[in-house]
Amino acid sequence: MSINRVMLSGNITRDPEVRMTASGTPVLSFGLAVNDRRRNSVTGEWEDCPNFIDCTMFGTRGEGISKHMAKGDKIAVDGKLRFSQWEKDGQHRTKLEVIVEDIEFIARRRDQ
Repeated sequence: MSINRVMLSGNITRDPEVRMTASGTPVLSFGLAVNDRRRNSVTGEWEDCPNFIDCTMFGTRGEGISKHMAKGDKIAVDGKLRFSQWEKDGQHRTKLEVIVEDIEFIARRRDQ
């Protein structure tokens, strides 16, 4: 048995984008910044080290949610990891992303 489950909270790094697949399914895409706290080996101070994660949500629910999302909002996502690989212009490319199943809004961007 294997488990593929991920739960993250962080800030949206870019305004969400909705596109349609060839079959007409809406696809919501956005970036999420999730901080790690690490101690700086030189200064001994704690520092935030951001991880930038691509997130994708399929279906009409994502299309509806996108209208309420904006860069800077703090959200939590629940979903699964998906690894993709392809070749473009002779270069081998890879991507690890979260396929989002649920989104919870935590806080709006302060300037809204």
